[in-house]
Amino acid sequence: MRVAVAEDAALFREGLVLLLTTAGHEVVGCAVDGDGLLALLAVEPVDVAILDIRMPPGSEGGLTTARRIRQSYPEVGLLLLSHYAESHYLTRLLTVGTERVGYRLKDRIAGVQVLTDTITRIAAGELVLEPVLARQLVDRQTPRARPLAALTERELDVLRLMAEGRSNTGIAAALVLSGKAVEKHIANIFLKLGLPQDSTAHHRRVLAVLTYLGVGTP
Repeated sequence: MRVAVAEDAALFREGLVLLLTTAGHEVVGCAVDGDGLLALLAVEPVDVAILDIRMPPGSEGGLTTARRIRQSYPEVGLLLLSHYAESHYLTRLLTVGTERVGYRLKDRIAGVQVLTDTITRIAAGELVLEPVLARQLVDRQTPRARPLAALTERELDVLRLMAEGRSNTGIAAALVLSGKAVEKHIANIFLKLGLPQDSTAHHRRVLAVLTYLGVGTP
């Protein structure tokens, strides 16, 4: 996978590049700010851009740059990184887009497997959220508010874990269910929320999560 990195802290930037290259990804270039990243993308095609949410220009340059990238290069996946679990950043990031977007904490991706899983899912079109951040939004919601009232308690459990970033395997383990049972519950969730049948499974999963978090509608 071709990846570009924008991070103003040299030590963390170099560590990120090492993790990516160790995992077999091609780092096409690095930048220390948003303007540098955009200049890089103008000459180098990439699958995913990794950005520090607080890098220059300004105190929230990562968000500004992510918005500019999505406008100019809509197919590029975006992974925003932060030192702190701040849900207001997550809410604002979701206004940039809800597909091929991720928001993770820096200390949670300090490993080849987690970092590769994250950018692979983003490149595939998923919305990848740091579980602790998603949980902050989940805790604010009224689970039985419309349009969730039609869901059973078990379906709400499955959707809650989807919102926390769990895979189907992770959901099955947490709820002591078979993989087929989880797939059936997710299909029922899609149906009851009225999600479009012509959308991809990833897209419907994103829409379902946004409905649960209260930051989007199907």
